[in-house]
Amino acid sequence: MIAYLGMYDRPETAAANDAFWAAIRANLGQGPDALQRDIDPWVAWQSPNLLLAQTCGRPFRTRLYGDVQLVGTPDYGLPDCPQGYYRSVFVARKSTGTPRLEDFDRGRFAYNDALSQSGWAAPLIHMQDRNILPGALIETGGHRASARAVAQGEADFAALDLLTWTMIEEYDDFAADLTVITRTEPTPGLPFITSLQQDPEKLFIAIKSAISSLDRDTRAKLHLNGFRHIPTSEYLAVPTPPGPVLTALKIKARS
Repeated sequence: MIAYLGMYDRPETAAANDAFWAAIRANLGQGPDALQRDIDPWVAWQSPNLLLAQTCGRPFRTRLYGDVQLVGTPDYGLPDCPQGYYRSVFVARKSTGTPRLEDFDRGRFAYNDALSQSGWAAPLIHMQDRNILPGALIETGGHRASARAVAQGEADFAALDLLTWTMIEEYDDFAADLTVITRTEPTPGLPFITSLQQDPEKLFIAIKSAISSLDRDTRAKLHLNGFRHIPTSEYLAVPTPPGPVLTALKIKARS
């Protein structure tokens, strides 16, 4: 069986994630001895052997829905977000003025992945609603890479998952070179999923109990406040913007 919790897994949080998985596994009485870290996320998410994984809202609603089961959603206690929800933050290099998002119309936009809710879908909807269009798109492969691209001057602005940004502020020196421009509206957070062969309610109970059993330092390291049921319908209702190919054509047409 496969257990994958890679979405917020970084060297500084690895031991805490291992403890989290050990507590879940103990409650379940089954599962792999350790989290899989050397597996492609899509291989994990789509495997019939998937016991538990965390995915992103956009892959869930656009490609995984119907082929996996929703287990629940962690609550990370993020500011100005309902429990279990999160939002994106737009970041830019620090400057002497106070930047506005409008200042980055036609700017170079770094994004992690076209199927990312927080790195692509939410910020594109936010920009479209304000008639803002990037001048160039830079795919980086990860939120940290997007933030670093802005810090190093390779991109003008980027949008990051708020929890990832919080961890970047905690652990990455280049965060000192960045500032938050604005935030998107909250959307349902990164859900935990399982294969069609598993019992999602049993997993929900095991995860909720595991979070309660973790020591304070481990919970703080993972920013875990609890575990919630967010209806599938709330994930499916989130708007999906055009992808980078169509957006690039729109950029070219406006040039």
